[in-house]
Amino acid sequence: MRRSLTEISLSFTAGVAIGALASSGAEDWRILYIVSGLCCAGVAAALVAYLSGRLKSDWLLLPLFFFTGLFCFLTKEFTPSPPSATLLALRKAGKRFCEFIDTIPFGKEGTGALLKALLAGDRSGLPRETVRIFRASGASHLLALSGLHLGIIYLVLKRLGMVFGNSPAARVLRSAAVVTASLLYAFATGASPSIVRAFLFITLHETASLSGRKTRPSLILAGALLIQLVLDPLQIRAIGFQLSYCAIAGIVIIYPRLSAWYPSGRFDPLKKIWDSAVLSIACQAFTAPLAWYYFHTFPRHFLLTNLMAIPLTTALMLTALSTVVLSACGICPALFVQATDFLASTLVETLRIISLM
Repeated sequence: MRRSLTEISLSFTAGVAIGALASSGAEDWRILYIVSGLCCAGVAAALVAYLSGRLKSDWLLLPLFFFTGLFCFLTKEFTPSPPSATLLALRKAGKRFCEFIDTIPFGKEGTGALLKALLAGDRSGLPRETVRIFRASGASHLLALSGLHLGIIYLVLKRLGMVFGNSPAARVLRSAAVVTASLLYAFATGASPSIVRAFLFITLHETASLSGRKTRPSLILAGALLIQLVLDPLQIRAIGFQLSYCAIAGIVIIYPRLSAWYPSGRFDPLKKIWDSAVLSIACQAFTAPLAWYYFHTFPRHFLLTNLMAIPLTTALMLTALSTVVLSACGICPALFVQATDFLASTLVETLRIISLM
């Protein structure tokens, strides 16, 4: 099979997208049943012909994956499945996690609610003023669980996994533990499209590392997109799914080129600031048109917001995770609680100042 993974993934995604467009305006479902049946027959015939060697050109694989994507979407649309008992149990565990955060004696009133939003995706307890500040400053994406949040947790888990050593067996054990923990976290927090995308990125990256292959961001992006839509084609309708993959596409396509404009030195703090800035620009370049289409807004201060808020959010999540884990063990020093309180109030105050500009 000489067709690249990127071409296959895009062909399948195009089929899923066409299925979503067709079903959204369909008044007669019988037409969609007929289309689904024809797609199924066409895919089966093309697959049999390819496996038997009758299809000499691998270009025909692209239409095959296109119609497979269309068929998968229509099939999922007709046969919705209820959540499994395991998924419901994990979500209950996520709720208990939020309830435990409420028991930690933070000095600031809104700290617990902010931590529940950042760590568990529960924004129900956030004060309206806090939500307004995040929205006005262009930092609403920080309140929605995304690849940033799971990425921070992933790095923490990787660091903790270093206790296993660096032997081949230890690397396998560390990767299995990290992937399993990421999977449990993804489903416990509701398995939003962006969290699932981040989990697939982690899984594919760890798999490539264990196999000794060089990880290519473009292939990981294409592989994650294909797997996520195969598992649930209806995700393509979710705004979070679209924004998440647009942001990563911007990072993969634009970020390396912009980052290379600044010559890298041995130790240059300005280089890190430059990389953070162009990372935000790369994401915004691909997500801004979609955000404008859905919300008719554009964050004017997105660059300043990301440069200030992302480091603060990262530090806050690290101290918050330490505070929650140590509190669960009954050995949490008051210093950790105070540090979490301080970082939470600093983040909100920083965004409040930006929102007033």
